[in-house]
Amino acid sequence: MTIHQQRLLNEFMELVQVDSETGRERRMCDVLKDKFARLGIAAEEDDTAEKTGHGAGNLFAWVPPASGYENAPAIFFTVHMDTVKPGSGIRPRLDDDGFLRSDGTTILGSDDKAGIAAVLEAVRTLQERNLPHGPLQIIITVGEESGLVGSRAIDPRRIKAEYGYALDADGKVGGIVVAAPAQEKIEARVYGKSAHAGVNPEDGISAIQVASAAISRMRLGRIDSETTANIGSFHGGEATNIVCDMAVIRAEARSISESKLERQVRHMREAFEEAAEAYRTRVDFTSERVYPAFRFEGGEPVVQTAVRALQAIGRTPRMVRSGGGSDANNFNGMGVPTVNLAIGYEHIHTTKEQLPLEELVKTAEAVVAIAREAAASGGAERA
Repeated sequence: MTIHQQRLLNEFMELVQVDSETGRERRMCDVLKDKFARLGIAAEEDDTAEKTGHGAGNLFAWVPPASGYENAPAIFFTVHMDTVKPGSGIRPRLDDDGFLRSDGTTILGSDDKAGIAAVLEAVRTLQERNLPHGPLQIIITVGEESGLVGSRAIDPRRIKAEYGYALDADGKVGGIVVAAPAQEKIEARVYGKSAHAGVNPEDGISAIQVASAAISRMRLGRIDSETTANIGSFHGGEATNIVCDMAVIRAEARSISESKLERQVRHMREAFEEAAEAYRTRVDFTSERVYPAFRFEGGEPVVQTAVRALQAIGRTPRMVRSGGGSDANNFNGMGVPTVNLAIGYEHIHTTKEQLPLEELVKTAEAVVAIAREAAASGGAERA
């Protein structure tokens, strides 16, 4: 398989220099629309910007099947157009050791513009070489870095594929994320009673003390191989001479197992409620499911197609579990089997982010190979 490496590199360099910090995706969306138009591919932006408050909607592109493969299963590839901060004014470079990096003042943006560049180059390769492939849908989301809000807002009826692949995991190409946790976002408002801290502190109830007692009772960090929990922020009080009458705690729990996640959230709720009762006060505890979990055993078509494709490009497939979420979680929640593929980036979300050029090329090769494998194994019409 021949990927036009220089063209792919040039496009990646171009894309990372288009500012698109999460929430400010408008310019990037317009650039991508133009690129699809130049490829002769219809691309449509949905209306979710009104729901998410982000700079653009999600982008949907449809690549018609190669002649004779009209009956092959439709599959999709998904990437996201937003980046974390600091992601404005990125100045990328290719160093002598074969790694792509920024100048060190910003992120590089390979999360996830390496995925975008690879998909675009793969489509060009399929077109130029007239390679076999079935119908392909490309979904480019906004707001992945803001809690997967773009994919969360998608109307499931827009998804026309039987299964799909997110290009948004770390590790060398070959990794297949077959399981990832659901996340529950938690907020606890612990109420106390204000009093002067020096004159009559015994008349007050410190919300900070109550919340601290609750947290001290909790199981946090790594709960087991599938479950984690964390206190992310703790805020309360305005002055040292006032007994604090309210503290706000924001936390999360994650698990691949639904029952374990429910048990952990219940445990955290009970810790707050028991502490409040002990101090004769109250707590408002709320939790919200941010995204669902997914898990594949390995024999499913979405997994096996990737396995065969990765083997075809000379990589050893590795089935891994992730502790983090991606847009793949939301697509699975919509009933569309989706795994997340490693694309080679390293140290993401930091100014030390880097990407081996070899992995960028292999990512594009993997997309082409998956498209071909899906067509070959899906009962396509042949002359």
